[in-house]
Amino acid sequence: MIPQTFKEVIDLGDGREISIETGKLAKQAHGSVVVQSGNCMLLCTVVSNYKQADVDFLPLTVDYREKFAAAGRYPGGFFKREARPSDGEVLTMRLVDRVLRPLFPKDYHAETQVMIQLMSHDENVMPDAMAGLAASAAIQLSDIPFETPISEVRVGRINGEFIINPSMAQLAESDIDMVIGASADSVMMVEGEMDEVSEEEMTEAIKFAHEAIKVQCDAQVKLAEAFGKKETREYDSEQEDEALAQKIHDMAYDKVYAVAKAGSSKQERSAAFAEIKEEIIASFSEEEQEELGGLISKYYSKAEKSAVRDLTLNEGLRLDGRKTTDIRPIWCEIDYLPSTHGSAIFTRGETQALATVTLGTSREANMIDMPSFEGEERFYLHYNFPPFSTGEARPIRGTSRREVGHGNLAQRALKGMVPEDCPYTVRVVSEVLESNGSSSMATVCSGTMALMDAGVQLKKPVSGIAMGLITDTESGKYAVLSDILGDEDHLGDMDFKVTGTADGITACQMDIKVKGLSYEILVKALKQARDGRLHILEKLTDTIAAPNADVKAHAPKMVTKVIPGEYIGAVIGSGGKVIQELQKETKTTIVINEDPVTEEGIVEILGTDQEGIDKVIATIDALMFKPEVGSIYEVKVIKMLDFGAVVEYTEAPGNEVLLHVSELAWERTENVSDVVNLGDVFDVKYFGVDPRTRKEKVSRKAILPKPEGYVERPPRDNNRGGRDNRGRDNRGRDNRGRDNRRDDRKPREN
Repeated sequence: MIPQTFKEVIDLGDGREISIETGKLAKQAHGSVVVQSGNCMLLCTVVSNYKQADVDFLPLTVDYREKFAAAGRYPGGFFKREARPSDGEVLTMRLVDRVLRPLFPKDYHAETQVMIQLMSHDENVMPDAMAGLAASAAIQLSDIPFETPISEVRVGRINGEFIINPSMAQLAESDIDMVIGASADSVMMVEGEMDEVSEEEMTEAIKFAHEAIKVQCDAQVKLAEAFGKKETREYDSEQEDEALAQKIHDMAYDKVYAVAKAGSSKQERSAAFAEIKEEIIASFSEEEQEELGGLISKYYSKAEKSAVRDLTLNEGLRLDGRKTTDIRPIWCEIDYLPSTHGSAIFTRGETQALATVTLGTSREANMIDMPSFEGEERFYLHYNFPPFSTGEARPIRGTSRREVGHGNLAQRALKGMVPEDCPYTVRVVSEVLESNGSSSMATVCSGTMALMDAGVQLKKPVSGIAMGLITDTESGKYAVLSDILGDEDHLGDMDFKVTGTADGITACQMDIKVKGLSYEILVKALKQARDGRLHILEKLTDTIAAPNADVKAHAPKMVTKVIPGEYIGAVIGSGGKVIQELQKETKTTIVINEDPVTEEGIVEILGTDQEGIDKVIATIDALMFKPEVGSIYEVKVIKMLDFGAVVEYTEAPGNEVLLHVSELAWERTENVSDVVNLGDVFDVKYFGVDPRTRKEKVSRKAILPKPEGYVERPPRDNNRGGRDNRGRDNRGRDNRGRDNRRDDRKPREN
């Protein structure tokens, strides 16, 4: 029996649509949808256990995978099977998770899994822009408790016009690439990169995206109603005790407020808060502690949060004693590591990042192989966050999603400032050595300086800052915080990271935890962030005002040379012999790529010794040397033979030609050494390929004056007696009278 399906269609304009369909696939999941635009199809399922997990958080897993079959391709590797997620898939998982997670009830702790799979790919549709819509739609069709539908869209701008969910080709022309996540009422997440846009332009892009999201949220509601919206499941709520909550609040609030107002360091503050908590726990009997231990900790955390937030709202003071607009003390240093190609330290308060730069050829490019995108990155940034940076000891189990996300944000912040004609592949690595607030922005700052220290000619330096927000809906008070601490991120209502140059924003990442954030507050936060960015930028340029004019002495120098495609084989040589010997002899790295459009060869020469690089260039020039018929060239004798001399063009060392003995002089020459000797330098005239010998011909005598009385020798008749050059007469008979024309022969009998 054909299953009944339910479908809603969303009009994106320009003839594009997104459809949401349910009822056909994955019906044992608690909710499932197929989201389609063009030929791009995403299958999203959601399942949540009916039993609460014994944890105090939501164990939510958002998984996004792109199937290679969706694009008619095979996975790479030996096993030909999709394995661990790529960085691109991880970034999409984070985009969806950050919007979904805050909308589950605070006391809902059931294991929940959202799985989104790309089942069919369309090169004109970017699937990650529809992942949030798919996830929310699947949840709406389930009985899982969830506050409100959400969606995500990508917004671009081409020639001043905003566009929703642009294609990859359109995005290449856009000066904005942002993904916005929101409900019908509130913007909740923003992430993207821009080409130095203003704060007002960024706000307009968010508003434009939000209008499209409202339509997509409405479509989810209609689909759920048509499908038959399920009753929200019941679950075991957390135990609450209002009297206990008030008692602990009264015991903790004033003490916490006093510690917070003291403006101590992270370690001192943490120790003082821990002492207050221990005193409160100790005030209860052992039986009460055993029964109410979880609630005591929970209510203490609420009291601590309330006190810290009130301090900022009431007095404009923060945990470390700063005012809302103050930036922590900054110190910077470049060229810290002597053996790297570039390095820099950026320290802001209790956050420190050490960045290194490595320069290489196109061979070191970061290869991206996804069903939705194939290509390479010539500039990329990796971010490492070891446990010691926060004073912790915990297992290291590979690169975390957080590290991938923070590294990508810093990469997007900087990549637009790397010149398009930069000949190198550039890898930046950020090692976070201390962390108490926005190590990703410290990475941007240290990365900027390390690139300049390495001699990468950045268009403009980039700085970054993390902003926070504390609001009180009852009183209407709010405070925008510049350069937030880790605790302020945890206790606040917004974490807003923004990077840029002196002329505009290059990247941003925003997570909002409060509903209905007004655009007035958003604009204020952006403008306050600009002031902070410029302050930090000044500290960077005080340390290194401009990129170093050249790479370091021990760093490789890169020279790029374009050669005609017909000479690529000559430079490589048979079996790679020429290029391998040249690399070994000159101690360089040589990479040759063919331009798919012009079919020219792009030769990259990388080496620390300029003499070696120069020799490579000279050798390539020699291999490409092509003398012109009738031109005169200087040559040098490099070998003596009985029948002539082997000469080398002085302007193309290694390019040799035979100077026959008959072309040495007008007079008859018995011995080659009578006219020239090894090492002699003189001029010759080039005649091209001799049709008789089929070899290149040069002549010394052709540019010498003829001796007086010189008589030309008559040319030899090679066809006397009606015979051709192969000894056959004009009737096809050889000199013994046999007929060699095979067409006149009789077939041989078997």
